[in-house]
Amino acid sequence: MLTAYCLKPKAQTMSLENTINEAIKTAMRAKDKVALDSLRAVKSQILLLKTEAIGAEVTAEQEIAILQRMVKQRKDSYDQFTAQGRNDLAEVEDAQMKVIEQFLPKQLTAEELEAEMKNIISEAGAESVKDLGKVMGIASKTLAGKSDGKSISEMAKKLLS
Repeated sequence: MLTAYCLKPKAQTMSLENTINEAIKTAMRAKDKVALDSLRAVKSQILLLKTEAIGAEVTAEQEIAILQRMVKQRKDSYDQFTAQGRNDLAEVEDAQMKVIEQFLPKQLTAEELEAEMKNIISEAGAESVKDLGKVMGIASKTLAGKSDGKSISEMAKKLLS
């Protein structure tokens, strides 16, 4: 059973690490092993980042990047397990992916992404695929956490060609 562990009302005032800690406590009380494993993995990645950035504060962008990387890893594993007929393992990866996604900002739909990309392209003054680098630089910063890099890149190529 997938329970909502993302504490949205507090999330605006709490750091991701504190939100994850609270969600871990909730998962422990619910005896939800999948959520607990997922949340502990997120906490581990945040702690690793903090130890790498000694003295520096971990930014929200870095936290979002961690979550996106973890979701992508689980999606890749899910695809591999599904291709190999290992549905038991694929289900675990899918469940963990859903738990982690709860802590990401709302993802843009294809239509919203296209509208955002059109605005970025017009602001950048891009006219052809030659301007892809300029557009991607702006889009990556503007849409960080709202869409994955692959979708942004595909949309930029589509609109610039």
